[in-house]
Amino acid sequence: MSHHRPTRPADRHGFDAIIDARSPAEFAEDHIPGAINCPVLDDAERATVGTLYAQQGAFEARRVGGAMVAANLARHLRQQFADKPQGWRPLIYCWRGGMRSGSMVQWLRLVGWDAQQLAGGYKAFRRHVIEQIAALVPRLDLRVLVGATGSAKTRVLQALASQGAQVLDLEHCARHKGSLLGAMPGVEQPSQKNFETQIATALEGFDLSRPVYVEGESARIGRLSLPVPLVQRLRAGACLEIQATPEERLAYLLRDYAYLGDDPEALAQRLEALTELHGKEVVQRWQTWARARQLAPLFDELMRLHYDPHYGRSQAHNFAQWQARRVVAATDLSDAGIERLAQTVSASA
Repeated sequence: MSHHRPTRPADRHGFDAIIDARSPAEFAEDHIPGAINCPVLDDAERATVGTLYAQQGAFEARRVGGAMVAANLARHLRQQFADKPQGWRPLIYCWRGGMRSGSMVQWLRLVGWDAQQLAGGYKAFRRHVIEQIAALVPRLDLRVLVGATGSAKTRVLQALASQGAQVLDLEHCARHKGSLLGAMPGVEQPSQKNFETQIATALEGFDLSRPVYVEGESARIGRLSLPVPLVQRLRAGACLEIQATPEERLAYLLRDYAYLGDDPEALAQRLEALTELHGKEVVQRWQTWARARQLAPLFDELMRLHYDPHYGRSQAHNFAQWQARRVVAATDLSDAGIERLAQTVSASA
């Protein structure tokens, strides 16, 4: 067993399993992709130990915490680890690479497994994520997909990915469609840290000699912020504009956002945010349509009065290569049409 060289985040792919020994709440905020959560202290136990440490000191916290850790480790050995063969090699981490992962590593080694501890714990992985984004983003050969609202940019990206192109799907990472109405029903956005972890993981898988397709997002998607190096790279990337007719865009939006009709009151409330821009009278008309589930006239006016007037101006302001963009005409945004459109996009890149 080799325990000499510290295990770094970049070494994580060489293990049979990655085990996060932190509490469920810490794991939920962010974790190493593919890790399984086997807490040595759950959320309540961690709070108890923290209080004991503050009020009665380290010894009392370790005495009580030690019993909890032992009980949790015993449960993991009986359950999650019960079927692991002798040659199993897990990588274990906690917040800083301290006592929580250290205690699990010791127990698993006593059993006979070659368990290793991630040096520096999750904090080291977090640094690795930020370093990967800073190092890899400037080297990306980006093809930035732009187009007015309803141009099916996200679906074109998905079709490109299924056709073998390299795609960075930021809206998928953010669990949000990026627009005012982009929140998805019943879907929570991830934490900012997890958003960045997903981006770094995608970057690590790219062949940097090949183009990477991405949607021309603003600096925020819902409540999440794009990493600054990525915003800068997007702004400088080569643009491909999908130009679809208003009729095709409206038909696409009505399919893609049909679920907004399921909660008309929530939709009406979200439109309230546009009052300052468009005035009370217009927004009340939109809210009336929303409450009546009349999405066709609502989306038609949102396109014509809200999204389209600012589109060209904002693109020219945001993208350095906007004037030199390649235009791809889209006459058909059906599923089959989007597949063909993706082929045209990759051919024209």
